[in-house]
Amino acid sequence: MHYRFLTLLVLLLLTGCAGRGMSGGGEAGYITVQRGDTMSAIARQAGVPLLRLQRFNPGVRANDMRIGQQLMLPGRNERAPGSGQYRYSVRSGDTLGRIAGHFGTSSSRITAANNGIDPNRLRVGQMLTVPMGSASASTASRATGAQTTAVPASALPSGAGPWAWPLRGAQVQREFGRDGRNALQPMLMSAGSDHTARAVASGTVRFAGTMRQLGGVVIVHHDKNLQSVYAQCDRINVSNGQRVSAGTPVCEVRRDSGTGRHDLLFDTRNAGRPFNPRQIVR
Repeated sequence: MHYRFLTLLVLLLLTGCAGRGMSGGGEAGYITVQRGDTMSAIARQAGVPLLRLQRFNPGVRANDMRIGQQLMLPGRNERAPGSGQYRYSVRSGDTLGRIAGHFGTSSSRITAANNGIDPNRLRVGQMLTVPMGSASASTASRATGAQTTAVPASALPSGAGPWAWPLRGAQVQREFGRDGRNALQPMLMSAGSDHTARAVASGTVRFAGTMRQLGGVVIVHHDKNLQSVYAQCDRINVSNGQRVSAGTPVCEVRRDSGTGRHDLLFDTRNAGRPFNPRQIVR
């Protein structure tokens, strides 16, 4: 299991639109940043999950937006993967160079991923496969950091944490990091006698539901634009929109039929970018 599961999670978080004539995640387009705007406010008004908006704007820093800056609003048919390739709808005025620059990849990689494409005759609404970043370019790696790179400890917000462990008496079975295919993997921990996963810090539940192969899933948004994710739950104890405190039971961890353990997938994110839970959990 790797970060593709987060792509499925954010697709389930679509909500209704409100204000400013935004598309609610239906039609692909742009929104211009106005005075007082924050990325989270724009996401709410557009009816787009914050993590989805961040993934479609990998070069935009949520805490450093500028008045007049344009944010890309994803359409319902577009996809922002946890790994792999974007599914992107051509917008008015697009060129391969503009698309490549936005997503931190190259025109040649987009051309190679779309057989028969004419780079000089793009059509509005045409669906393109956009590979994530360039394997050799550090700038591209930074641009697609929400999908492919971890946040260093020095980049975490000042004063963040410490957070509690989500399971009491748990044993880490797999550390956060890259696997043999160089894909980031979330932390996997097994419960001891206590199978209850608890919120690591106070926050608001943004998703509480079930997914195929993952069982129950809970996503909590915390202060300073941090998020925690709890997956492979057997029973969920919270609901969408609920405020929780550190230690609030969020779910009961399900038993793995293969290992006999009660394993929890635990993920931590800073503005949508993954980081090692050990940087903040004490």
